Amino acid sequence: MPQHWLLMLASMVSVALSPGQATARSRNMVEERIIGACIRKASLGHPWLERTLWGLRDQEAGWLGAEVRNSNGSHDLGPLQINSWWVPRIAASMGRSEGQVRNWLRSDACFNAEAARWVFLSALNSTGDYWKAIGVYHSPTLWRQRQYSTSVATHLRVRFGKDVFR
Repeated sequence: MPQHWLLMLASMVSVALSPGQATARSRNMVEERIIGACIRKASLGHPWLERTLWGLRDQEAGWLGAEVRNSNGSHDLGPLQINSWWVPRIAASMGRSEGQVRNWLRSDACFNAEAARWVFLSALNSTGDYWKAIGVYHSPTLWRQRQYSTSVATHLRVRFGKDVFR
C-alpha cells in the first residue's frame, strides 16, 4: 500500500511540474546535498560549527557558480556567498592566484564551505564573541552586523528548533 501512494504522489508531482521545473528541482536537490556534505566536512566534527555554517548557508542562500554583485563593487561568491574582499587574503594564505581562488569559491562547494569556516572562525578569534563573529562574516558595519546576526539566529531556529542555542 505505501508504494502505491508513493507512485501516485510521484505521478502527481510530475504532472504538476513541467519537465524544466522537475529538472531544475532535481538539480537543486542534488546541489543542496553536495553543499550539505561539504558543510559537514568543513565543520570538522563540531556540531556547533556545523549548525553555524548551516545558519550562514540559509541566510546567504547562494548556489554553485554564484557571483552576485554588491553595491560597493565587490561580489558574493558561491553557496555561502564569500565576499570577494576575502579573495586576496585567502589566495595569499594558500600561495595560489586570486583568479584560482575566486573560481574555487564560485564553483567548489567544499572550498566555499571551508572558506566560510575560515572567515567565521577568524572573526570569532578576533572578536571573542559568537554573535559578533556572525555579524563580521557579513559586514564591517555595526548596524548591519546586528541585523545579520538576528536574521541568522532566526534561520538557526527554523532549521534546528528553538533549543538550538542550548
